[in-house]
Amino acid sequence: MAPSSDSDGEKPQATIKSHAEELSEDELQMQASRRVGNPLAGFDAEKLSNMGYTYCTSHGITDEKDVRAFRLGAVLAGYPEDYQTIEGLTDIERESAGKEITQKWKSIPTKLWFVVFVCSLCAAVQGMDETTVNGAQVFYKEAFGIANKDKLRDALILGLTNGAPYLCCALLGCWLTAPLNNWFGRRGTIFLACMGQALTNDWKTMFAVRLVLGLGIGPKSATTPMYAAECAPPRLRGALTMQWQMWTAFGIMVGFAVDLAFYQVADENLKWRLMLGSTTVPALIVCALAFLCPESPRHYMRKGKHMKAYQAMCKMRMTKVQAARDLFYANALLEVEARKVGNSGNKLAKLCKVRRNRNAMMASEVVMFMQQFCGVNIIAYYSAEIFIHEGFSVPTSLAVSLGWGTLNWLGAIPAIFTIDKFGRRRLLLITFPMMFACLLWTSFSFYFPSREVKIALLITFPMMFACLLWTSFSFYFPSREVKIACVTIGTYLFAIVYSPGAGPVPFTYSAEVYPLDVRSLGMSIATATTWFFNFVLAFTFPMLRKAFTSTGAFSWYAAWNLVGFFLTLFFVRETKEKTLEELDGVFDVPVKEFFKFGVAELTYFGRRCLLMNVDAPTPPYRQLVVSDGQPMDEVPVPSSRA
Repeated sequence: MAPSSDSDGEKPQATIKSHAEELSEDELQMQASRRVGNPLAGFDAEKLSNMGYTYCTSHGITDEKDVRAFRLGAVLAGYPEDYQTIEGLTDIERESAGKEITQKWKSIPTKLWFVVFVCSLCAAVQGMDETTVNGAQVFYKEAFGIANKDKLRDALILGLTNGAPYLCCALLGCWLTAPLNNWFGRRGTIFLACMGQALTNDWKTMFAVRLVLGLGIGPKSATTPMYAAECAPPRLRGALTMQWQMWTAFGIMVGFAVDLAFYQVADENLKWRLMLGSTTVPALIVCALAFLCPESPRHYMRKGKHMKAYQAMCKMRMTKVQAARDLFYANALLEVEARKVGNSGNKLAKLCKVRRNRNAMMASEVVMFMQQFCGVNIIAYYSAEIFIHEGFSVPTSLAVSLGWGTLNWLGAIPAIFTIDKFGRRRLLLITFPMMFACLLWTSFSFYFPSREVKIALLITFPMMFACLLWTSFSFYFPSREVKIACVTIGTYLFAIVYSPGAGPVPFTYSAEVYPLDVRSLGMSIATATTWFFNFVLAFTFPMLRKAFTSTGAFSWYAAWNLVGFFLTLFFVRETKEKTLEELDGVFDVPVKEFFKFGVAELTYFGRRCLLMNVDAPTPPYRQLVVSDGQPMDEVPVPSSRA
C-alpha cells in the first residue's frame, strides 16, 4: 500500500515532491485544484483500503479479485498521481494508471472507443438532416409553390418548414426522452421521420413530418453528449464528448455531398426526395449498434445498481482497479453532494435555488444560446439559397456549400487536442471575436458596387487578416466575381474559426457542468434552449434577409459574437480536466466574485493585445473554487523546479 500519512492525514512530503519533479506546470496546476476538491485526500492508505472494502461488500460485490480491485482503487482515488508508490499494484495496473497521465490517448480501451463511435454516428445523423434540407429546399419550394422570394408569406413558410424539427425539439422532444425510448427508441423515431419527409407532397405535410423528426432529435441530442461525458475518464472527457459536435459537422458535410450527388438526378421532383430520404441510412446503422453499448455507470449508480455500474465501468477502463477507483471516487463525491444539497424538494427547485446548480445552468445557457446566435446555422441551413441569390449557379452553390461543410468538419479536429489542453472557456474567448470579424467581412462582401470595389476591399480587409497579396489580385476581378470570392472566403474563414470553439464546446460543456441528481433535467433545459434558438434563427432568417438584405442579416449575427465574448468572460467557468463531481467547488463561487475575475482578465487582455504592452503583468494562476463554504481566490501551485 502507499505509505501511511501522519496523524494530521497528509501525505509524506517526499512522495509528492519526487512525483512533482516528473510533471509539467499544467499538470501541477491540475493537481493543486484537485487536492482542494478531493474528499478522499485527507485519509491514509489503510483507511481508504478499508473504505473500498466496505463499499464493494455492502453492494454485493464479493468476488475476491473485485474486492482487491476496490481496496487498491480506493487508495488510487485518494492519491491518483502516486500510482508508482502504491504497493500491491501489478506492473500492468501501474502502467495503465500511468498512461492516463502521461499517454492519455493510449489509455482508452476498445469498448470505450466503440461507445464514442456510436455516439459520433448519432451526431452524424443529425448533421445530415440539418444540411440535406439546405439543398432540397431549392427544389421542393418550387414543388410546394412557395418560391416567390418577394412574398412575406413564402419566406415565412420556408422558415417555418426548415425550423420545424427544432421547434419540436425545444417544446416537446427534449422533454419526452423517457417515453420515446420506451415506445420506439430515439433512432427509430428519426428513421420513421426521415422516410416520411421524403414522401410528402405539400408544405403542410412536410412541416408536420419534420415536427415528428424533432421528437427523435431532441432526446438524442440531450442524451448522447451526457452519456459520453459520464463514460469518459476525466482527462479525456472534453475530447471524447466533443466528438458529438465534430461528427455532427461530419454529417453536415455528408449532407452537402448528398445534395450535390442527387442534383444530377434528372427528375426535379425526385431529387429533393432522395436528398431528404438519404438520412435513413445512418439511422438504420445506429439502430443496429446502439444496444451493443454498455449503459452509463452513473445511471446505474443513481438507480442503486452498483454491481451493474461496476460491470459497465470495467468494460470502459483498462483494468479492474481503474474501474473500481472511478466508481468509488464518484460514489464518495456523490455522498458529499447529497449531504450538502439533501434529498428534499423537486429537481427544478434544486436547479434554481442551489447556487452551485444555478451558476452551472447560467453558464450552460450562455454557451448553448451563443452556439446558435453566433450565426453558424444561417450558413448551414441557407447557404445554397444565399449563394444562388448572390449570383451563383445551383451546382456551384451546392459545391461551395460542400466546401464550407468540409472545412467545418476538418476545423473541429484541432479541438480534440485543444479542448482539454487550453480549456473550454479560453477557446470561446479566442474564437468569438474572430467570428465577429468573419461575419462582418462577409456581410460587407454582399455590398460591393461595381465602381467602389477597390474602396470596399481596402476598408474591409483590415477587419480580417492582413491578406494584402490576395487583395492585390482581387482588384482584377469584375464586381460579381469579387463578391462571390469575398462571400466564399468570409464563410469559409468563419467555419474554420467556429469549428474548434463555439462548435464543440457548448454540448461538451453542458454535459459536464451539472451534478448527477439534476444532470438529466439540466441537459434537457440546455438542449431545449439551443433548439429553440435554432428554430428562431431558421424561422426568421428568410424574413430578416428580405427586410435588411444579406448584409444586414450577417451584420446582425456578427454583433452577437461580440456579445458572446462578454457573456463568456463574465459567466462561463472553466471545467477542463476536473471530474464531473469536482466541479461543485468551481460553480459554487458567487457570480459577483467570478465577475471580478472576468474584469481582471479583460484588463489584462486589453493591455496585452490592444495596447501591445508585452510587459503587462500576467495575472496569477487563480483557481476559483469554494472550500468549506468559503471562496478561495488563489490556490498555490507547487513549482516543477522544486
